[in-house]
Amino acid sequence: MNKNNSSVVDAIQVGLGDRSYPIHISTHNLNSLGFLCLEHKLGRKAAIVTNPTIGAHYFQPAEASLVSAGFSVCKIEIPDGEQYKNSETLNLIYDKLIENGLDRGSFIVALGGGVIGDMAGYAAATYLRGIPFVQVPTTLLAQVDSSVGGKTGINHHKGKNLIGAFYQPKFVLMDLAVLDSLSDREYISGFAEMLKYGVVLDGKFFDFMHANAEKLLHRDKDCLQFAVKTSCMLKASIVERDEREGGLRAVLNYGHTIGHAVETLTDYRQFLHGEAVSIGMAQAARISEAMGVSSTSSTHHIMSLLAKLHLPTGLPAFKTDDYLAAILHDKKIKDDGLSFVFNKDIGNFIIDKVKDVGRLLKVCEIGD
Repeated sequence: MNKNNSSVVDAIQVGLGDRSYPIHISTHNLNSLGFLCLEHKLGRKAAIVTNPTIGAHYFQPAEASLVSAGFSVCKIEIPDGEQYKNSETLNLIYDKLIENGLDRGSFIVALGGGVIGDMAGYAAATYLRGIPFVQVPTTLLAQVDSSVGGKTGINHHKGKNLIGAFYQPKFVLMDLAVLDSLSDREYISGFAEMLKYGVVLDGKFFDFMHANAEKLLHRDKDCLQFAVKTSCMLKASIVERDEREGGLRAVLNYGHTIGHAVETLTDYRQFLHGEAVSIGMAQAARISEAMGVSSTSSTHHIMSLLAKLHLPTGLPAFKTDDYLAAILHDKKIKDDGLSFVFNKDIGNFIIDKVKDVGRLLKVCEIGD
């Protein structure tokens, strides 16, 4: 057992009282999964939720780690893709949980990217009114964003993540070695969420990404370790102060208002989530400048780094009214307007209520 424990030291802690949990970030640490589940005193039966793409690479070692630690394991495989993050696929998970006899003493392992993490987490939050779950994110985007903070849920045809729950994992296990199996496109899309933290929370981290863009693109493990750890620390610092998005946590939606509209209008098929967020950040930077919150030079630096990281910036050419309709279905809309996150130059932010969303869209360059 000691060999499995050797790679899980120096964890980041998400401090949420009795819902606190560690984030373990290392390379080649997937074999510690079983040890950690024992350490957290989880039940003896586990369901690993994954998809065919991820399962082909990592189901077997994850299963082996659990079995060697004395757990029984069932596999729940769901289709791969954002378009399957819906109630129909969620019911497939429930069906398999019931068929395999998982009870309140069982737990779920989310082995995959953001879609798997969100859906498996929501299934855990709602099955038998809540069973424990563990996040094992296998994409860069999921490691730096969706696996941390307890947001779980599914999409609705009228908008992204409209149905869900806040439900924290028991722990998060991040193996940087699994990122080597990602395509360049999938890997690069994760930089968008990283960059978000730099733009609105930490100018020094933004500068680090600018200075080390080539190393990050070439998957340098030392750079990745620092970037993933910093991203998780920044997100944890926000989640600890505002777990359920009562105010401050909305800053993590920077770029997401327009990004989600892009995903909705393209039926979640044209862009990866990180690519849509990148497009949304480019537009948010332009809007922030136009509204006098940020400088032209800051917008230039943001656009420059997006380009350096090979991320898209141009809105697809739907009508402005289509974007407006998609945004008005966003869960961030309330009676007093849309909570929009503006970058205040680089490293800071302002969240303000916007009643005239159409005014924001006039600044955007649709189809550029």
